[in-house]
Amino acid sequence: MLLICGGALSAKSRKSSHSSHYIDREINSGSVFGYKGEYMLGLTASYGTLSSEDSNMWVYLDNINVDGAITTVKPFFGYFYRDNRCIGVRLGYQYLDGNLGNLDLDLGEQNDISLSLSGMQLKNSSFSVAAFHRSYVALDNKGQFGLFAEIEGSAQFGNGEFMNGSGEQPKFTKSDNLKLELGFSPGVAVYIFPSVCATVSIGLGGVKYTSIKQFDDAGNKIGTRHASKMQFRLNVAEINFGMTLHLWSKKKMASTK
Repeated sequence: MLLICGGALSAKSRKSSHSSHYIDREINSGSVFGYKGEYMLGLTASYGTLSSEDSNMWVYLDNINVDGAITTVKPFFGYFYRDNRCIGVRLGYQYLDGNLGNLDLDLGEQNDISLSLSGMQLKNSSFSVAAFHRSYVALDNKGQFGLFAEIEGSAQFGNGEFMNGSGEQPKFTKSDNLKLELGFSPGVAVYIFPSVCATVSIGLGGVKYTSIKQFDDAGNKIGTRHASKMQFRLNVAEINFGMTLHLWSKKKMASTK
């Protein structure tokens, strides 16, 4: 009898020990960052520069005089078809301006390869339209801070101008550019006001197709180029800062009660 009771007590003890080590791995599954039926208006923007001060990154290049900047602005509209799930449309404009005053490439006497470039200028402007799907996960019980993952399919079209002034007579080349892309971007979002949210996202690559048609300064077609690639990597040049406005937000209604 004592043995039976001892066994029962031991089983109970094991059950209590097992339940005390149970770990709930769900991350605030009941919290809502964006409610079904909400509309979202937003804007993301990025700006990056490149100058001769960064030349210490390239050990084989010398006598560098280069500067450039790229600016991107993308307004968007979204609709939450269910809690924490949003679909939308994004428009975009991108402008790139770069100047190469001088650049020398020297791979050493052993390789017998050297190159010098100067007087080059590149300007490129483009517009884009995209459809996206964004999924949120709230990290706190009130749904004020969260993470999101976004998948976007986009089409970008524009034109560019390239000038080569290294010779006696400057040469101009124009191009028509088309880029199709399916990309993935994770990010962080936080409500700074009940209906206003700040976001930071970064591109991790995807699948890209590029088509370029080149023309001389007289408008004659001189070449075409097609390229496609699939690449997934962290790209610090695609860091986007944004602001979103959630319309008809239940968070705002709850804060006024």
